[in-house]
Amino acid sequence: MPQSNADLIRAAKKVARFRRATDEVTFGHVGAALLTDKGNVYTGVSVDAWCGLGFCAEPSAISSMLANGEHRIKKIVAVNSRNGAILPPCGRCREFIYQVTSDKSVKVILTEGREVPLGKLLPEQWQEKAFKRRH
Repeated sequence: MPQSNADLIRAAKKVARFRRATDEVTFGHVGAALLTDKGNVYTGVSVDAWCGLGFCAEPSAISSMLANGEHRIKKIVAVNSRNGAILPPCGRCREFIYQVTSDKSVKVILTEGREVPLGKLLPEQWQEKAFKRRH
């Protein structure tokens, strides 16, 4: 059960392999791995379709976690398949991580030796209550 940053980075690199599913869909440009509060690791890959649909590796890993009945992330990391470089999550992924966990203390790995809480990357997240109707 990987728990160090290096172990989680290795798990992400293991799935970060560019592949082609069809002429229209490629996947694995980016691989992600996350560690839950129960000590389980889930991985996922990015998916790109010519029609513009697709998703990042982080939501792919999160979906795997959710499918297994968990929803509390301790750490998460994403890596580029070309060179293994660690990638910070995009804005959409930052918001998704927060909405799934409701926890700004989730650690985001930025380098093997550096992690920051999600709140530092997402200081003012989208607020659902601002869009609720009054009854």
